[in-house]
Amino acid sequence: MKRVSLSVVVTTRDNARTLAPCLASAAFADELLVLDSGSVDATPAIAHRFGARFLVEPFKGYGPQKQSAIAQARHDWVLLLDADEALTEAAAAQIREVLVQPAATGYELPRCERMFWQWQHAASKHNFHLRLFDRRVHRMGDDPVHAAPRRDVGIVHRLGAPFRHDGEHTIASKVARINNYSSGVAATRAARRSLLALHVRLVFYPPLVLVKHWLIKRQFMNGWAGWIASVSHAYYAFLKDAKALEHIINMRDSGSIACRFTQQAQGDPADGRSDQHEHRP
Repeated sequence: MKRVSLSVVVTTRDNARTLAPCLASAAFADELLVLDSGSVDATPAIAHRFGARFLVEPFKGYGPQKQSAIAQARHDWVLLLDADEALTEAAAAQIREVLVQPAATGYELPRCERMFWQWQHAASKHNFHLRLFDRRVHRMGDDPVHAAPRRDVGIVHRLGAPFRHDGEHTIASKVARINNYSSGVAATRAARRSLLALHVRLVFYPPLVLVKHWLIKRQFMNGWAGWIASVSHAYYAFLKDAKALEHIINMRDSGSIACRFTQQAQGDPADGRSDQHEHRP
């Protein structure tokens, strides 16, 4: 049966290591579109080898970059993948099946994570991500780092077959990403939370995140890799709030310093009065 036409959209920069499996897994699509932000490795050559439309734009932020790629797709139904993600055969089959007669405006798929030296255990909890959707209904949200299509519109169903995220091969790369992402959300988080809320979260929230991932999400099924990943999630939660607190304090201090400089430049009336008293005979 004829299905709805599909564009697969991928944003890249220096993703030569993972782009080929990504595009190969979605080769059934009617269009492969790769929007690059200045790769200097073999990424362009790999995209062309798979017959993808290869576009280049300066990086505008995670959400805006993906939305720009989505807007330039030739078809309204889009499968959004990161360059280090790939469909399983089961996921590709389910996508082809639901696109024969879509019963929703978007579909979430479970993501299987690479956890350092192993893949996530099938019995541990997988996070669902909205990746297959009608772009006329679902647009990218405004999260500065973890940009994703909006779920508060349309009708979203879930598919059971997973796709794979070939992300963290080393603990060092995990820590580097945590540090980068937490810096990216510091200003936004600082604007949304009070000092009291940040103080409370810094003490109580990271342990809750650790318990959530280790027990509720069943990361214990992944052995030591699961324990390290769980602690990393707790550390990420801690860093986001810690950097938000630091941002607030730095802004407050810089504001105080600027105010003092302004007063000195304009002449502080209070200082003038003090000088007059000190020099009064």
